[in-house]
Amino acid sequence: MTDAAINAGAGPREQGPRPALSAAEARLKKRYRSEMWFKAQGVAAIVVAMIFLVVLVGRIVAQGYTTFETHSISVPVYLNPDRIDRSALDGVNYDYIVAEAVMKKLNIQDDDLGTTSGKVMDLVSRDLGFQLLDKIKADPSVIGKTIEVTGPVKADADLYYKGEIKRSTAEEDRKLDNQQLAWLDQLEKSGTVKGGFNVNFFTRSDSTEPEQAGVLGAVVGSALMLIITALIAVPVGVMAAVYLEEFAPKNRWTDVIEVNINNLAAVPSIVYGLLGLALFINWLHVPRSSPLVGGLVLALMALPTVIIATRSALKAVPPSIREAALGVGASKAQTVFHHVLPLAMPGVMTGAILSLAHALGETAPLLMIGMVSFVPGVPEGFTGASTVLPVQVFIWENASERAFHERTAAAILVLLVFMIVMNAAAVILRRRFERRW
Repeated sequence: MTDAAINAGAGPREQGPRPALSAAEARLKKRYRSEMWFKAQGVAAIVVAMIFLVVLVGRIVAQGYTTFETHSISVPVYLNPDRIDRSALDGVNYDYIVAEAVMKKLNIQDDDLGTTSGKVMDLVSRDLGFQLLDKIKADPSVIGKTIEVTGPVKADADLYYKGEIKRSTAEEDRKLDNQQLAWLDQLEKSGTVKGGFNVNFFTRSDSTEPEQAGVLGAVVGSALMLIITALIAVPVGVMAAVYLEEFAPKNRWTDVIEVNINNLAAVPSIVYGLLGLALFINWLHVPRSSPLVGGLVLALMALPTVIIATRSALKAVPPSIREAALGVGASKAQTVFHHVLPLAMPGVMTGAILSLAHALGETAPLLMIGMVSFVPGVPEGFTGASTVLPVQVFIWENASERAFHERTAAAILVLLVFMIVMNAAAVILRRRFERRW
């Protein structure tokens, strides 16, 4: 009886802590559920971002990959002395001479109104005519002989070979009529027209003819502009950050400077374009539409970002490094430049290169300083007229010819590769400095 009573009395005491334990377990399960929900949200955000990235890049690739394929025509051309005036070589209609050679390949004759030859000239790029002119100027003895020239077909003919222009489309809704499409089929079947890699896209500059347009001038212009930007923004930005973080006294003036630097980093890029237009072009008379003025404008825009990134890298260096250097007798400058700055250099280089990559993609400030002008050649130097990749994309996208639109997407791919290379350089430099220090 006594033992039973004791056991009976002990039961409630043993079960007493269980409600509190159950509440703790419930709270623990709730925290676990919250953590799992947070992880799920993070994974979902990454998946959504990747989907948008794949859709964006996939759309650009789908629209622009055809640019890297082109179709060229090779024809033997007889340089009839009766049609070529040696005293005025530039005034000869070389396009008609090439059209005659193509008509001979097609076994057709021109009519009295020249309608047939006009249709044939709509299929062959003017580049072949320019080749004839260059060959005659280089060696006038070729007049009276037959020489073979190779060049691209017209953009619309190239689109037909790529399947962008279809025969099933109503004739009035396409630029090439049924007769021209039949000629193109005949030329391809005879081997006169062949497809291949579009080398001209990388070796030529902008042109009014889509089949002759390339990105070389824009790539060179972007590289020259980035050199100017880097030479100004990186040294000035790093030195300004070092002074503000390590040497400047902490007072009202430095607080004002820091606030203004942070505000300048958020200023719209077009404002820097207006500033460059007023300061560098209208006042200092720097050549308009040149890599020099573009680099100066982008350097102003990149400076706040370089300063902020450098200061963050300097703050990440442990204070013990400074204390140890000062403790063994190093001066303030020796401490900063021999110890602190080298340790912060990976972050400094990463911030600098990423700011330059961001500047590379800017278009609005460059439009304000006249870099939207048509530049058919490669820039001759820092003060010569040039264009850059973002502006080239803008110009081609606004062009009326359909073939320019696929070149727009291809130019975007070149720009993305340019930026990927710069970002990869940032990673490599960062790892190299990390291994060294």
